Amino acid sequence: LVFMMIQRSMLKPIQHLAEIATKISEGDLSRRVTEEPSRTDEIGELARDFNRMTQALVEANTDLEAKVRERTAELERSNSELAQFAYIASHDLREPLRMVTCYVQMLERRYKDQLDEDAHKFIGYAVDGSARMRGLIDDLLAFSRVGTKGKEFVEVDLEETLDAVKMNLKMAIEEADAEVVCGDLPKVMGDTTQLVQLCQNLIANAIKFRGDRTPRVEVRAEKRGERWEVAISDNGIGIEESHRERIFLIFQRLHQRGEYEGTGIGLAVCKKIVERHGGQIEVESKPGEGSTFRFSLPAAGSGAQATEPDAALAAVAAG
Repeated sequence: LVFMMIQRSMLKPIQHLAEIATKISEGDLSRRVTEEPSRTDEIGELARDFNRMTQALVEANTDLEAKVRERTAELERSNSELAQFAYIASHDLREPLRMVTCYVQMLERRYKDQLDEDAHKFIGYAVDGSARMRGLIDDLLAFSRVGTKGKEFVEVDLEETLDAVKMNLKMAIEEADAEVVCGDLPKVMGDTTQLVQLCQNLIANAIKFRGDRTPRVEVRAEKRGERWEVAISDNGIGIEESHRERIFLIFQRLHQRGEYEGTGIGLAVCKKIVERHGGQIEVESKPGEGSTFRFSLPAAGSGAQATEPDAALAAVAAG
């Protein structure tokens, strides 16, 4: 009889409290201790404290969610404004830059017999600077258009994608006597144009950043759940460990312009394309031995969809 009294007055309330605590730890913050708070003993006090603590947890969680929503909205607005600025600035700069280049070249053609060696040299610098600026603007436009000019996802055969890439890079491959080897590649869901751009950027970099050896690039894929992990490996100059995160940032160059051409946007575009396809891109590398870039793409039939671009930004880009 004494045991039954103890069980009814102490063990069951404590067991009930433990069950409620378990439910709350699983994420159900609506649970409360209902009967015990009316008691005047220590168990009642514990139950009341427990309910107060749970209510405080609910309020803190609600406040945190509100702050997260507010911060997310601020980041979305900021990203939208930055992308709009990048597009408008690069778009509006193209025409005056074209005019500068055109008139400098006309100046050289019309007065070439009247200009001395220094003048020809200065004109060459101006034309070269304009060409670099044009390349920078074109790359910046490409970067800003990843999210605003992207197409809906369709089934894409990566083998056909690599065939298109090799055709586009035919001259660079032949000049470097490079070898591009592809394993059995799958079909994925994605934006056809952007996947060509992604693979072309990575393979072009593999050919460009080559060492003394004949460039060799290998493309392979491995199924991981509902996604395919694609790896593009080369035997080039490699990347120092301290630079492996920085290379995916816009305008980041690891070499002087005289060593290798480029604007430092290509890998940032790759990162943005992969993220639009719901994946991440990373690199493994040993200086002097080569690099392997890995990224994942949704498998064909997975129903993956592209992220819709911001409406305001899309309107600006369309204009």
